[in-house]
Amino acid sequence: MLDICLLGTGGMMPLPYRWLTSMMARCKGSNLLIDCGEGTQIALKEKGWSPKPIDVICFTHYHADHISGLPGLLLTMGNAERTEPLTLIGPKGLERVVGALRMIAPELPFPLKFIELQESRECLHMGPYQIDAYRVNHNVVCYGYAITIPRTGRFDVERAKRFAIPQRYWSRLQKGECIVDGETCYTPDMVLGEPRRGLKVVYCTDTRPVPVIAEYAEGADLFICEGMYGETGKEAKARENKHMTFREAAKLARQAKPKEMWLTHYSPSLTRPEEFMAEVREIFPNAKAAKDGKTMVLDFDEE
Repeated sequence: MLDICLLGTGGMMPLPYRWLTSMMARCKGSNLLIDCGEGTQIALKEKGWSPKPIDVICFTHYHADHISGLPGLLLTMGNAERTEPLTLIGPKGLERVVGALRMIAPELPFPLKFIELQESRECLHMGPYQIDAYRVNHNVVCYGYAITIPRTGRFDVERAKRFAIPQRYWSRLQKGECIVDGETCYTPDMVLGEPRRGLKVVYCTDTRPVPVIAEYAEGADLFICEGMYGETGKEAKARENKHMTFREAAKLARQAKPKEMWLTHYSPSLTRPEEFMAEVREIFPNAKAAKDGKTMVLDFDEE
């Protein structure tokens, strides 16, 4: 099971009813945060979720509306007596940027681990998450993220018996462990069928529509995409500032065919996103104008 919550859906500046960009994923006791805009801590409190168990924070880029909430969040995590390491992932320059922000949060009781993205595509594994980072097209280096929870194949009792694998090893092999017993090595592929469909959430903000977004969003359970502008006549501004309109996001979703799309990262001038959704749903019917706190619980397909 994978819990997703959009903590903040605003771009550029916070509003009384809309915090800046942030999304939380929870799976198997591990929490992953994407971006940490102003208001992230308040949104977590409103949701009833704690920042203490966050294991990974991924940053799309280093504009203030995506990272300005980090110093306070780190201090709160430290005050909660956290001691476990925290992994930070983001474009090149991450350690320097976080170091500057930590001038106001200098002492933490837990270590920070930095992973700086260098390539246009990178794949990482953190706890239950497979994290695919892909570079998009903004006016600074910016990445989108695909968060996948892989799912192994079914345990095949007949195969285990055929290989004469002792039953005491079955559960460990099913969990992906390799076992050496004397001169014999048992591996998970000896008892598992073909991998089954996992869960996938794709997230991107601050970009022009580029093919790589639809590529990663293909078949996703949830595609969270920026819709900076919903109003007609903002197309030139979107191109100039390297952002997207609602229609452009919807066309990416139509191409990628996710189960559902949420729009986020709205311009401060866009006070009522729902007013522009009829046209969006003509392009991609299962599109939603997300609000702060919007949540989805994803579970594996029944088989």
